[in-house]
Amino acid sequence: MKIAIVYNRESKSVINLFGVPNRERYGIRAIQRLVKALQGGGHQVIALEGDKDLIDKLEEFMPRALKGERPGMVFNLSYGIQGQARYTHVPGMLEMVGVPYVGSGPLAHSLSLDKVVAKMIFVQQGIPTPDFVVLDAPDYPDPEIEYPLIVKPKNEAVSMGIRIVNDADELREAAGFIFDQFNQPVLVERYIEGREINVGLLGNGTPDVFPPAELVFGEGGPNIYTMEDKKSKSGREIKILCPAPLDEELTKQAHEISINAFNALGCYDCARVDLRLDEDGNFYILEINSLPSLGEHGSYVAAAEAMGMDFAALANRLIEVASARYFGTPNPPELSSSARDPDTAAFTYLTQRRDRLEKKVEEWAGVSSRTDDPIGTSLAADKINDTLLDCGLLPMRELTDNRDVWCWQTRRGLDEGTLLIGFLDVPINPVFNVEHFRRDPEWLYGEGVGSSRASLAMLEYSLRALRAARKLNKLPLGVLYYADEGRDCIESREYITRAARQAKQVLVLTPGNLDDHVVTARRGQRRYRLLVEGKPQKLGQSGVRREVMRIVFAKLEELAKLSSRANRIGVSAVDIESEAFPGLLPHRVNVMIQVSYPKQDVAKDIEQSMRSVLKGEGVKWNLALLSERPPMPERRKNNTLVRDYMAIADKWDIPIKTEASLLPSAAGLAPDFVPVLCGVGPVARELYTSRESVSRISLVQRTLLLSEYLLSQAD
Repeated sequence: MKIAIVYNRESKSVINLFGVPNRERYGIRAIQRLVKALQGGGHQVIALEGDKDLIDKLEEFMPRALKGERPGMVFNLSYGIQGQARYTHVPGMLEMVGVPYVGSGPLAHSLSLDKVVAKMIFVQQGIPTPDFVVLDAPDYPDPEIEYPLIVKPKNEAVSMGIRIVNDADELREAAGFIFDQFNQPVLVERYIEGREINVGLLGNGTPDVFPPAELVFGEGGPNIYTMEDKKSKSGREIKILCPAPLDEELTKQAHEISINAFNALGCYDCARVDLRLDEDGNFYILEINSLPSLGEHGSYVAAAEAMGMDFAALANRLIEVASARYFGTPNPPELSSSARDPDTAAFTYLTQRRDRLEKKVEEWAGVSSRTDDPIGTSLAADKINDTLLDCGLLPMRELTDNRDVWCWQTRRGLDEGTLLIGFLDVPINPVFNVEHFRRDPEWLYGEGVGSSRASLAMLEYSLRALRAARKLNKLPLGVLYYADEGRDCIESREYITRAARQAKQVLVLTPGNLDDHVVTARRGQRRYRLLVEGKPQKLGQSGVRREVMRIVFAKLEELAKLSSRANRIGVSAVDIESEAFPGLLPHRVNVMIQVSYPKQDVAKDIEQSMRSVLKGEGVKWNLALLSERPPMPERRKNNTLVRDYMAIADKWDIPIKTEASLLPSAAGLAPDFVPVLCGVGPVARELYTSRESVSRISLVQRTLLLSEYLLSQAD
């Protein structure tokens, strides 16, 4: 499990630093000790400061969980940074965003820190506690409690401001110090002369109770545990005697009081109850620490050791206890106890490897293979070939040219199976700088990360999940990758069509669109080159004959009028270059025109209309078709494929919707009789820009979805 240890030490990353500051700290050594203990238990561990950046850091470390996946957990050591009820701050944040954590919730921490409210609850529940009063302001009336008294801040912990007073003058001095230093009311309670007993608890409902531990105070100080004692500045040694020398009946009483107090305040997982035992054998609860110290010299750790748990065992047991509370068992199982169970094998395999899946995306983002880079494309082809061979696929020589197209199949073969299609090149303008990989809590960024890199990682881990389930070789499956997406599949289109003819269905690994869409229909696209030539002329001669540039712009405006939103037709110039002799106006203009259309017969009509517009004016017109991306029309044969794919998504609570897209893809090259689903890759945004990114949760969701769908197709 991923475990984030959250603590407060630096306490600098806040919007404003004011209010009552936290004076409690865990040392670096103690934090490192806990990290080592949890790592020894097989967990992946990180330590984080509990400040305003915590949620972003947690989301990056432990992204949103899939249905049935055990999410990461926080091991909460946070005392808060400033303000009231500081113990509640981090648990409250975790409750809000849905992150499980070890320890009590905000309510129990708040009640435990407010010593007055806690004592009122103890009195109501019949739990013995010393008589007390609260001093709200320096002009308080004399308390009607017999001296000596204990004085302490109302809302602090770890012995801060605690003092024994024997008369009214000492009380006024001690209370004044608390009013000045802590700016809060003062709790005054009857001092119980006797022995101090600590009882540790571990668990929930009826928690396990540690053997009582006795604090043995040295000479030269009050018979209480002061802040100076805890910081080793008092000059005396406080010993912990565990188990405390108590008879069976007293031990039983201490346990019962502690459990009752734990449940009365609604604590979870762990706590330490501080008791006083008077000379008549009566126990009184002083307070309950809902966040007991895990310092190596503390009574909680000492009592655990007396139970037979060393520090590592205690730390990992706390994880188990919290897991039981959240998930129902001390060691929540994966959905499958065996990775070979076909019903859950892919889920188990993938959720155990989410970090590796993202790491694979990062690896691919580091492989530059822009469309105009044959060396980079060759390196990418070698990488995917090595990957698929390692997964157990075999090359299909008849559908591979080792330059623009590569194809593989399972041992079962491609015939009447599923064909997966993706592309290796990144169609980015070569003038753009390379965008390096980075991540934030929700998105992965980098060159080509959404358009192709995430899909490449998705493909690999889907195949490896099938292999882990021992289903890959039983599945009729082919994988085709091409490297001329940026050249409109001019070289690869024949291979793609041939491969699709052999398949029963085709899934195209283009990125999913925002809002979790897959694509069931796409428009076609044509690119034309328009070459316009006229006679050279000087500036100022335009009154005799219209200059070429003006003629071209006028005609382009007419072409644009062929566009129709209702008929899903778009016509537009996307690039213009001109040529001119020195000192003369341009006489030759080269225009790139792009046409979007819904059906093939519509494209022919549009071209005829374009040619009707492009004539006359005393210039030569040359319109040439450079490339064509056929449309992917809505097909009845897609209904079953889409329905089955969405049923798998529904089973795993993976959000998915369908839509038509303006942009073309290789899906349009599949024959009409073959069902096709496009956009099955992870959801991406701002493709082919410096801000291109892919959704982190979609990466694992879509990988699981593809794996589960392919498993459903295996015999």
